[in-house]
Amino acid sequence: MTKQELMEKLRGGLIVSCQALADEPLHSSFIMGRMAYAAYLGGAVGIRANSVEDIREIKKTVPLPIIGIIKQDYENCKVRITPTLKEIDALVEEGVSIIATDATSRIRPDGSTVAEFFKEVRKKYPEQLFMADCATYEDALRAQELGFDFIGTTLNGYTDDTRHLPPPNFDFMHKLAETLHTPVIAEGGIFSPEELRTAMDQGVHACVVGSAITRPLKITQRYVKALK
Repeated sequence: MTKQELMEKLRGGLIVSCQALADEPLHSSFIMGRMAYAAYLGGAVGIRANSVEDIREIKKTVPLPIIGIIKQDYENCKVRITPTLKEIDALVEEGVSIIATDATSRIRPDGSTVAEFFKEVRKKYPEQLFMADCATYEDALRAQELGFDFIGTTLNGYTDDTRHLPPPNFDFMHKLAETLHTPVIAEGGIFSPEELRTAMDQGVHACVVGSAITRPLKITQRYVKALK
């Protein structure tokens, strides 16, 4: 699939994030594979998945583009979404349509900036498509200048300097979609069909929904909270 074909495949559609970390009840590549298959049958146009193991399982039954990440913690570092070249290498070797990585101004585990990191990544993998997980408008502008193929609102509301902006931040989505020429993928905090529609109405290329579909622990907590 060419970049243009992929863009058309994702345009105006729902990408479902199927992730469960080690401390979560559904942590299992098999379960994430079934989650992704259910999302596919339900009409999703793409899947966002974490880890080579989960991606490999998902690919067995789901013929959709995959946005691949590897969440990896490094000591004294807040960057955890595909933070180093090691994780990039693993995702390229496994084969995913798009690789997403933290594109904030935070310093990476090896001491590099996102600009230094991505320059090396792009040189090594010139044909691979990459998504920039951003927190601020400045992050997005820099990512566009660096040559990322997609800009995500993924980290807005989740970094120290944006925690006062609870997601979903529709104004942020609108500003990026209106001012950038790189396709914007809205992600973060979209928890209802109505919010999904509102996000898409901001002019973004596609939207990612995760917790509201694939994390029953979080879904149950929201219902229980409503009873208190």
